Amino acid sequence: MGKVECELEDVMDETYGNLSPGLLLASVGKNGEKNIMTIGWGLIGVLFRKPAFMVAVRKSRHTYKLINETGVFTVNVPGEGMDEALDFCGTKSGRDHDKFKELNLTAKKSETVEAPIVEECKIHFECRVMSATDVTVTGTTKEVLESVYPNKNYHRLYHGEILKIYRDET
Repeated sequence: MGKVECELEDVMDETYGNLSPGLLLASVGKNGEKNIMTIGWGLIGVLFRKPAFMVAVRKSRHTYKLINETGVFTVNVPGEGMDEALDFCGTKSGRDHDKFKELNLTAKKSETVEAPIVEECKIHFECRVMSATDVTVTGTTKEVLESVYPNKNYHRLYHGEILKIYRDET
């Protein structure tokens, strides 16, 4: 059957249920370089009257550079048996590794944005950045600062309009 387009409400529970252990965020740079990273922070909702997926990317990450260059990303919900990919993509940098090649994952052309989807995943969100917000720490407890941002390596929150959602029905 292959990939089938679906509505947001059809995949929200399953997507949120996969935030731990993680989702795979795919990006592409202006030179066509592709990367994937594991994310454990994300929100799905409505922004500017459009369906949106908010993802958090630290400024030190290679993905940060790529998203800033092209303004697009995909969020991919891993299938069974992808724990090794989640671990690798969450601990290795795309500056030093071609994660698609090293993990034998397929960077498939998405339908609406330049960033690829991870073919082996079961749900895909194609997103174009509508806005971005840098995390600030005013009012945040010292405990949070010390545990999440010990080196002041803050996140940028990318608010991506969800242009298309589809799942693998094979």
